[in-house]
Amino acid sequence: MNQNSHSIYVEKMLLLVNLLSVILISANHGASGVGSDEVFVMEGDSVFLYTGVKTNRQVDIRWYYKYTRIAQINGDLSKICTDVQCNEYTERFRDRLKLDHQTGSLTITNTRNRHSGEYTLKIFSSSSSGKIFSVNVQDVTAAEIDEVKRNNGESITFDPPVSRKPNDVMTWYFNDILIAEITGDQSKICTDVQCKERFRDRLKLDHQTGSLTITNIRNTDYGEYKLQIIINNSSFSITRVKRFNLTVIDVPDSGLSSGAVAGIVAVVLLVSAGAGVIYYRHHRTHAPVLQ
Repeated sequence: MNQNSHSIYVEKMLLLVNLLSVILISANHGASGVGSDEVFVMEGDSVFLYTGVKTNRQVDIRWYYKYTRIAQINGDLSKICTDVQCNEYTERFRDRLKLDHQTGSLTITNTRNRHSGEYTLKIFSSSSSGKIFSVNVQDVTAAEIDEVKRNNGESITFDPPVSRKPNDVMTWYFNDILIAEITGDQSKICTDVQCKERFRDRLKLDHQTGSLTITNIRNTDYGEYKLQIIINNSSFSITRVKRFNLTVIDVPDSGLSSGAVAGIVAVVLLVSAGAGVIYYRHHRTHAPVLQ
């Protein structure tokens, strides 16, 4: 057997060992050290799958998608999509996988329906353990961006697409400028100088729901408002983004001051009252006399 054939043989044997390892994990769902989680996300969400460990040179962490190895970290060395099927043929995860070098946790960004399936975590150390994440990516039926129109001087409330839970983190942006944030029991509005100047005393944040209200809308308020929601769980987290595009409509201006408008109204009322008196007198003068 030449050297090239020997290398191919060794590579195939290693792949077979990896496949058998994953199959054993799947077959022992209820075994000690192996658990499973169901993760439901919407298309476009990012999902972060935790390992729950700190990596070191004695720990080898591997991630599989439907028995195909997609990521691995061992000490300071990490690889993503080392398998040909993952990287070149299907291109299922092109530029979507991120591996945390500290924990070995895996992030899948901008998920699509084709990313649904079982993600298996295998940890090799003094004792082997693993976990299975069943990820279900649901189609988005609603528009990704809500188009909203309001008149100058009106108010607008942007509502999150999901109910807020205590551990969720909600962050609001206006044209990529941070304007409001809720983390646990803490909330902040306009910590940036540019934000304070633009939305001075006109932003209100509902701490229970995460809704954002803008009062007395101005032309300078038009643009994109983005809500980023981080939904935290003990073994995974989901990042969801909702966008609102606000258009501000100018209300026609008469060019008159409020005092002038009040004066015109008073004159109209006086003229109306005078016309009524004239009509009444004219009606009495020309009324027929009953015999």
